[in-house]
Amino acid sequence: MVEALAWGLVGSATLVLGAGIVMVRDPSAKVLGLVMGFGSGVLVSSLSFEMIEEAADVSPAGAAIGFFAGALVFVGGDTILARIGGGERDASRPPTSSRSAAGLPIVLGSVLDGIPESAALGLSLLEGGGVGLAILAAVFVSNLPESMAASSELLQGGWSRRRVLLMWAGITVVSGLAAATGYRLLDGASPSALAFTLSFAGGAVLAMLTTSMIPEAYERAGRVVRLAVTAGFATAFGIHWLDT
Repeated sequence: MVEALAWGLVGSATLVLGAGIVMVRDPSAKVLGLVMGFGSGVLVSSLSFEMIEEAADVSPAGAAIGFFAGALVFVGGDTILARIGGGERDASRPPTSSRSAAGLPIVLGSVLDGIPESAALGLSLLEGGGVGLAILAAVFVSNLPESMAASSELLQGGWSRRRVLLMWAGITVVSGLAAATGYRLLDGASPSALAFTLSFAGGAVLAMLTTSMIPEAYERAGRVVRLAVTAGFATAFGIHWLDT
């Protein structure tokens, strides 16, 4: 259980690292767009091969339920953020408010993705006697651009550096605890429960990508972002392929 906690913290540490990079030197709009595009490609590959495919192999019904549940939870959370002034951009809001709003859905997606994904990381220790390299790499690589994108938006929206760092540190700790919980509670769980856990993250990630990461990446970097998305997908798939 301690090992699962440690690996969960390691995988999620890039959330804090991404925020730190932005605080040292906020990247240009184009660079940040390319980073977001690369991260989007990584996440598309991860949800396809590390979440949905594995979940469907275990329990097709559980995978389907979890996938749509994850998407619905993200949409519900994003809708709530919009109603309280932290959702989609609105031309009637001041620019700083709009930028802060743009970052919050990515944070929500990171939470809904990171907790089940970390639980799956803990489960991989039970299944193979060692941490799943592909899952760990997907968590590690995808968290960095998510954190950089959201942190840049939140800082420009008026959040303090301390507040941003504390938020990511809290999510990192929760993700580590999720990995430990996955190791402890998912041992002996039903196939449907395991499939639900994996696919829930996939549904939340896909919903977040279509409304936040990819549109924002294209807006910042333009057409070249398509190559960044492709590179991210190829990188994550290569890691998955080498680990199979």
